[in-house]
Amino acid sequence: MSLLLESRSTLKLAFPLIIGQVSQMLLGVADTVMIGKLGVTELAVLTFANSLFYVPFVFGIGVLTSVSVFTANASGSGNEEAGRASCRQGVYIATVLGFLLFGLMCLISINLAIFGQPQEVEAKTGVYFRIIMASLIPGLMAMALKNHADSLDRPWPPFWIFLWGVVLNVFLNWVMIYGNLGFPKWGLEGAAYATLISRVAILVGMFVWLYWAKGMRQWVPYHWFRKPPVGEIRRFLGIGFPASLQMVCEVSAFSAAGLLMGRFGETAMAAHQIALMCAATAFMVPLGLSMALSVKIGSANGAGQFGRLRKIAVSGWILGSGWALVGALGFFFLGEWLASLYVDEAPVIRLAASIMVVVGIFQLFDSLQIGSVAMLRGLHDARVPAVMGFIAYWLIGIPIAVLLSRHFEMGAVGVWWGLAAGLFAACLLTVPRIWKMTAARES
Repeated sequence: MSLLLESRSTLKLAFPLIIGQVSQMLLGVADTVMIGKLGVTELAVLTFANSLFYVPFVFGIGVLTSVSVFTANASGSGNEEAGRASCRQGVYIATVLGFLLFGLMCLISINLAIFGQPQEVEAKTGVYFRIIMASLIPGLMAMALKNHADSLDRPWPPFWIFLWGVVLNVFLNWVMIYGNLGFPKWGLEGAAYATLISRVAILVGMFVWLYWAKGMRQWVPYHWFRKPPVGEIRRFLGIGFPASLQMVCEVSAFSAAGLLMGRFGETAMAAHQIALMCAATAFMVPLGLSMALSVKIGSANGAGQFGRLRKIAVSGWILGSGWALVGALGFFFLGEWLASLYVDEAPVIRLAASIMVVVGIFQLFDSLQIGSVAMLRGLHDARVPAVMGFIAYWLIGIPIAVLLSRHFEMGAVGVWWGLAAGLFAACLLTVPRIWKMTAARES
């Protein structure tokens, strides 16, 4: 019965987080669908740009997971001052990190030839990529505020704010990409500007809600412009930086896969982008679940309720496995139909559908590993999972992807089998660790 109650409690917290993550993913889905109508080359540009963008973006998101951990601990112990400090440090870190990553990636965008992509794709990527990188700054700041609110068990208002941001992005895409309502036809650059404006609007919406929502004011900093306490920042980064490395190991493997696709031509790049959007959208469910598990583990740990930890972990695995079965069936039987929603080119659709079979196979261990990593983070265990991530994705996954795709001539599908191998290895490494750690805390 206690396991059932934990599962219900986890699902209740996870549901709005899942919906919120899916709505965030719809930004990428909308861009892919609407840019796909421009042609295969433009879709290949999106694949290339996203392969570069998501590494720094996920690195920033990983660092900001520390906001969830420390706010959850503060909420569990009823320490409002610590909660306000968590929010402030999170926004400080998000702002500085956003500008640093923007500057770094702008320098990289000057010489995109080093990535060996098709010349036509490379020529169209630079401006689009720099605008998207500028959107990283408000995007990370909004994510810090969302993590803070989610950890206070207030996930629904951020969900609606982020969803309206998606709606705004789709509308602006329609106006700026295609030149509707008398606006110039900007194509790819229009999609980038739409994303930038939408993320700024989301950030403004989050600040307004936090200051005016009932029951939230005491958890929001009264004074933002204070000298950042070095000790607190170091403590945040002690959790967030290793967590970000673990997440970057995974997402950089998928980015490397995107760059490998450039060696197989524009059709492979377009099919990869479609499969990636479908896989990433499905992944938002276990990701939202993992966020809820991190909050619950962090709150129980902060409140000294160590007897609940293993029950929370098992409930998370049960829920994740249930979704994995649903996702796998969808990819097995609906892959070709899903691909047809993005493009009309038959070769791209067939290749994307073949890749989605692989995506369906790795749903189970992908769900289990992301939930386990999040729960380890909630217990302030981030460094060892970061090493595990590097081993799984870069010492196992990517070498297998290169071997299968090039030496065994499996092409794009071989790359995805390598990614599946990395996810399987991550699952084998992280699940036993959270099982042992929860047992140790209970004793």
